Amino acid sequence: MSRAILSQDENLSFKIHYQLLPKETSQLDLYFSIPTDMGIDETTLNEVDFFNANIKTHCAYYSEQLHLPLVHSRFISQNKGQKTGYRLNLNLFCYQIRIALDADVKATLQLKEAEIFFPEATLLVEQIQGLLKKLRRYTPPDNKLKSYFQNADNYLSWHTEQAFLKLLANGPKSNDFSEERAILINFCQQENQYRAEQTYNSQVTLEDPNRITNKMKLLERLIEYGVVFNKQTADLTLNVKRMVKGLVTGVIMAFVMFIVLNARTNFQEVTLALITLLGVIYGLRETFKEDLTQWAWRLIQRGRPKWRNKFKSSVSDDIVCTQTIWLEHIRKKDLPKEVVQLLKQRRQQNKQAANLMHFCSKNQVNLSEFLPGYDEVQQRITFNMASFVRYLKKGAGKLYTLDGQKVSKRSVERRYQINLVLRFTNNQEVQLERYKLTMNRSEIVAIELMDAEVSKS
Repeated sequence: MSRAILSQDENLSFKIHYQLLPKETSQLDLYFSIPTDMGIDETTLNEVDFFNANIKTHCAYYSEQLHLPLVHSRFISQNKGQKTGYRLNLNLFCYQIRIALDADVKATLQLKEAEIFFPEATLLVEQIQGLLKKLRRYTPPDNKLKSYFQNADNYLSWHTEQAFLKLLANGPKSNDFSEERAILINFCQQENQYRAEQTYNSQVTLEDPNRITNKMKLLERLIEYGVVFNKQTADLTLNVKRMVKGLVTGVIMAFVMFIVLNARTNFQEVTLALITLLGVIYGLRETFKEDLTQWAWRLIQRGRPKWRNKFKSSVSDDIVCTQTIWLEHIRKKDLPKEVVQLLKQRRQQNKQAANLMHFCSKNQVNLSEFLPGYDEVQQRITFNMASFVRYLKKGAGKLYTLDGQKVSKRSVERRYQINLVLRFTNNQEVQLERYKLTMNRSEIVAIELMDAEVSKS
């Protein structure tokens, strides 16, 4: 079973990712239990605004074969395909190198002992040298194709150098491995010199950290062409909103006209009383029209999907995957039984009054087969909690302690805990987990997995 993995992203965001097979369907449900003292409910946090500003979805080809790039040397000969074919194969190769390098660098940084760290780092240098050599073995003579190669080569060289500099900066320090350290430094210097010889970047760009970083971000997006899918988002509530607005307006207008006609028959001529009555009627209409529209729309829309994402291949424009999304504030009685049981396992002091919000994503892969070498696609959903912290109190206080005869004090911050239940259904199996998100006004302090289970439905 493919599992959904939740992890922290940046200071105020977390992400969830999972893999999907051809023609596979799955469903991800997230239930947020938000303490009422955070001041977040349907009146202060609009679901549509939260989705548009703070929830981002991403879908791309995925492979776990991190050390064996999938497209080998097939892209080298431009006779294998047209212009788009060369670019696609080149991007597949480069994207896989980047993913593999990032994963291996992250794994190597987990090694805290120098005796293990430096041999692994030097082995990583050998592997990446072989891959870069394979990339540079052939430079297409066609200028149209050459620009694709130069962009990819420039980005990978820079990204590789940055990755190994990160290894050197954050890895363990030891004087016993000066030779291995010299190998890493020499490799970084070689890549820097290589880009200078190819005149990939101007001196002005190199001297400005912001310019060089932003340029490489642009080149990174260019090599994602054909691998990361284009997203088209459709709002499924537009027609419902129009229908509700028209219906409420019609009902209110009929009621107002009924009152106006009755008032007109009771007044034989235009008087101040008639004008005042008509003013009051139309004032009440404008006052309650929007509230009635919102009430009716929430009543009709409850439980219905709000958005649909279509992920399309940037090469063929085929729809690879469809994602239907729900997001709404719910009541306690709307919680599934298994979610209620999981929330009941909390300690008594944590069972405080809370508002509930539900996010749901139903996924459908449309293709029966993917590009050669890829068996899965990966969906990633990122949640930014910045909209939550605006309602939080600073809550800074003092903690006093007695140390012998001396009283000392320390500043403490106010923290909030959100219970998050994750339910991922895939291949008739259900993954059910409860997380505790501890956050303050500036960051998510911790994400803890409290309870988990996998069952067959």
